[in-house]
Amino acid sequence: MIKIFVVIARLLDYPSAELLTAQTTLMEVVREETRLPLALRSSLVSFIQRLGARGLLDAQEDYVSTFDRGRSLSLLLFEHVHGESRDRGQAMVDLLQQYRDAGLELNIKELPDYIPLYLEYLATRTEAEAAQGLGDIHPILALLSARLQERDSPYHLLFDALLAMIGIQPNMAELRDKVAIESRDDTPAALDKVWEEEMVRFVEDKGSSCRPTQAANQAYTLHFREN
Repeated sequence: MIKIFVVIARLLDYPSAELLTAQTTLMEVVREETRLPLALRSSLVSFIQRLGARGLLDAQEDYVSTFDRGRSLSLLLFEHVHGESRDRGQAMVDLLQQYRDAGLELNIKELPDYIPLYLEYLATRTEAEAAQGLGDIHPILALLSARLQERDSPYHLLFDALLAMIGIQPNMAELRDKVAIESRDDTPAALDKVWEEEMVRFVEDKGSSCRPTQAANQAYTLHFREN
């Protein structure tokens, strides 16, 4: 079990009371992870301390305002690869099968490409397999880090840690220059526009795109159980 992946998975999930009470354990895992640079370990420990000091409601509000408003910071991997294309559904089915082939099953509602879930899966793999799994998605991790840095969010540290685990150092200055000219999708005006587009699509499709796919009907959970 690669414990640091589990810790980052927990920190990237919606904050819970259990998460805040476990901060001492989380910090211990971070301090012992010698594959991370000392400065980054120190920053992660400070991040966990600040998260606990904020209180549950404030932590949850900050999380929602960071990850749940707009798609640019979505924690769904395939949102950044396939968007709304039909390829996204097949990619989810394939990833779910990958979990099952590893002897793992999901049993609470969550999509299989949810990054915390993917990290928990990688935590059960060998170090070589986990490194390959992170390597496959490292452009997404770097992009999310750059966007979070541009918004002055300390959550970027979690993605920096994942990149550091596989020794990848993207050109963050170049990435930040690119994301700096992106149109923000978390403003009230942008969110209203998305809502209007969703309503139009719902009416025009007359239910055709509203029928859940087989993948969408599956039950997923943040916690794996072995078959």
